[in-house]
Amino acid sequence: MTNQGISSFVLDANIFIEAHRRYYAQDLCPGFWECLIHYCREGRVFSIDRVRDEVLISQDQLSKWVKQAPDNLFVSSAEEPVIETFMEMMNWVQGNSQFLPEAKEQFAGVADGWVAAYARVHNAVVVTHEVFNADVRKRVPLPNVCRQFDVDYRDTFTMLRDLEVRFEWTPLAVLGQNQEEHDQL
Repeated sequence: MTNQGISSFVLDANIFIEAHRRYYAQDLCPGFWECLIHYCREGRVFSIDRVRDEVLISQDQLSKWVKQAPDNLFVSSAEEPVIETFMEMMNWVQGNSQFLPEAKEQFAGVADGWVAAYARVHNAVVVTHEVFNADVRKRVPLPNVCRQFDVDYRDTFTMLRDLEVRFEWTPLAVLGQNQEEHDQL
């Protein structure tokens, strides 16, 4: 889905978790994490407090990074319009016979619905690795909710392209730095 004119992105928990565990690990691609901070300061990339809470459950390098991130990277979802929109979304999920009761219960207990509600209220784009699935029963995919409520969504790579981010590689030997100096960057 695309919607021209939207310039801010709300990140789902899986964006942080997958990047950390796989393709943008902090020791492999520190530029990704610096990029998030940069665009956070510009007011274009952020997440919500409930995503922060999910990420902090694991006591790992990612949770340390989150604790040191700027406060405005994780905004409050406790706004009345967001709460009302979340309740509207939950009513749709609960009333949808497609989803099993366990899927509805799981969705109610995670940040996904809050991410979608915040994005809808603030006319932002949801960034998630989840994909739309018209036939799924065992879970409630975030993109399914986004489509139902006309909330734009995309994946990490599309967001990075939209932001015109480019990561470039430079070998440490060329920089004349040893590993300790690199780790301090």
